[in-house]
Amino acid sequence: MDTGVAYFATHDAVPPGALARLAEDRGHESLFFAEHTHIPASRETAFGEGDLPRRYWHTYDLFVTLTSAAAATRRLRVGSGICLVVQRDPIITAKEVASVDVLSGGRFEFGVGAGWNREEMANHGTDPRTRMALMAERVEAMKAIWTQDEASYHGDFVDFDRIWSWPKPAQRPYPPVIVGGNGPTVTNRVLAFGDAWMPNYAPEGILDRAAELRARADRHLDLMVIGVPADPAVLEGFEAAGFRRALHWLPSAPLSTVERAFDRFESAVAELHGE
Repeated sequence: MDTGVAYFATHDAVPPGALARLAEDRGHESLFFAEHTHIPASRETAFGEGDLPRRYWHTYDLFVTLTSAAAATRRLRVGSGICLVVQRDPIITAKEVASVDVLSGGRFEFGVGAGWNREEMANHGTDPRTRMALMAERVEAMKAIWTQDEASYHGDFVDFDRIWSWPKPAQRPYPPVIVGGNGPTVTNRVLAFGDAWMPNYAPEGILDRAAELRARADRHLDLMVIGVPADPAVLEGFEAAGFRRALHWLPSAPLSTVERAFDRFESAVAELHGE
């Protein structure tokens, strides 16, 4: 099982390029970045338990961040964890995905999701009630742009006639589409348009749902998890269940704090491997 890290790249913490070099130098396989364009000050949508951390409204733009990380590294896979496609124009996003993939030499991983903050979606003109159908159409439309010389798409939410758009992604047919989320219908979306499922870590339920997903699938689907704790027993469970990648959240903080978080996670990985 590969290990990687996830990060909210903020303007007051370790920059994304420096963090990417650190992750690569320390032997990690991947680095995934979170996305929020903004957080509505009304704060009507609840956020789990406790207050929403300030990093949620201090992040850099996702694709600028990804470009910085890719340019600073040679082997590290860089990904979106997750890209809020319901808040993005699909033609522009298809161009950004393909550009990062080409400029990185085919190292991009496209994590997608519909998000949870209803006011944030509404500010982008998205009706939260139809966001899942919108996400599916936007992903399908992007796949058409990546794979067709003259692409068109006609759906309920996305509609465009023949277009030319280059570059095409370096990976064929396109970067892995990784569906994030833990909701009750997320595995249906993985089966419909995903290459992998990436739930947020939870102590119960994920392994059973992963087994059910694989039993339903008519093709190979990768499994990965984001937000694992620095705990060798937890890592062992995911490795035994056939998960390909486990990602650990790093704090948005100065270098010394980030390095200590790396150390804790890597100690857990070393214990898992009997080192």
